[in-house]
Amino acid sequence: MRNRNAVRAAAASAALLVLLGGVIGCSRTGTRGGSAQPAAGSVLAVETFLADIAQEVAGSRLAVRALMPAGVDPHSYEPTPRDVAAVAESRALIVNGAGMESFLQKLLASAGGERRLIEASAGLEPRKSGNEVDPHFFLAPLHVVRYVENIRDGLTAIDPAGSSLYAANAAAYSTKLRELDAWIRSQVEGVPAAERLLVTNHESLGYFAESYGFKVVGTILPSVSTDASPSARQLAGLIDALRATQAKAVFLESGTDPKLARQVAQEAGIRVVTELYTHSLTDAGGPAPSYIQMMEYDVKTIVGALGGAR
Repeated sequence: MRNRNAVRAAAASAALLVLLGGVIGCSRTGTRGGSAQPAAGSVLAVETFLADIAQEVAGSRLAVRALMPAGVDPHSYEPTPRDVAAVAESRALIVNGAGMESFLQKLLASAGGERRLIEASAGLEPRKSGNEVDPHFFLAPLHVVRYVENIRDGLTAIDPAGSSLYAANAAAYSTKLRELDAWIRSQVEGVPAAERLLVTNHESLGYFAESYGFKVVGTILPSVSTDASPSARQLAGLIDALRATQAKAVFLESGTDPKLARQVAQEAGIRVVTELYTHSLTDAGGPAPSYIQMMEYDVKTIVGALGGAR
């Protein structure tokens, strides 16, 4: 399964690099960055968190729409005919890249036409898990600074007249991301180093762990994608690791079926913490309506479950 996921991720990334094109839709119209005249065309971002980040860069000049609805897992998403039509009408499409959107090769082929493809994670050095590339750069805010730079450059390419606005907005938002990084570090200080142990549904928090001094003890699904199934031997090994390290909790993303995690947690004598938001924002009334609020919510949840101050 791991090799098949790796081949599929590599094929998807290669296809995306060939199918270049350009963006926009409208999840919310920003008020950032002054009153520049909107540029013609539509900008799409595949995930909701990407749409939010891109809107910060686009400001009031462009409206950015998320292709996927809130609460949906990009690893297993199946595009609809409406998605095909939206991509067909777009001038630019913003993707995470690194193989996360495995469905995009088929989607772009169905949509046809030309658009600028903006790969938000381009230029970042990926970590590997076995034969798989980990696409979850965005769960470490300093990596998102590169996302902002790539989005800035992509929007400037389709709308050169807005370049100064995009540059100013990108700089301002990058400052916020660095402040977020500093805040996370201050929160994590409340958890003793020996207790910074993470157990997750799938391998999604690797960059987060590397950035803030956590250790990933193991995962329920042995993959950077949710499109995987553990063997009985793998689950037994995970239970042994949880007992040996005395990890405190299994953390699950919103929308994840908790049954298997609960079985593992019960065997290991630890708790299950649900409702982390790692791949999608919530609606405006939820706890994670923006990328920064998503990270703040997740950090408070993780730190609180591990015994630090919330």
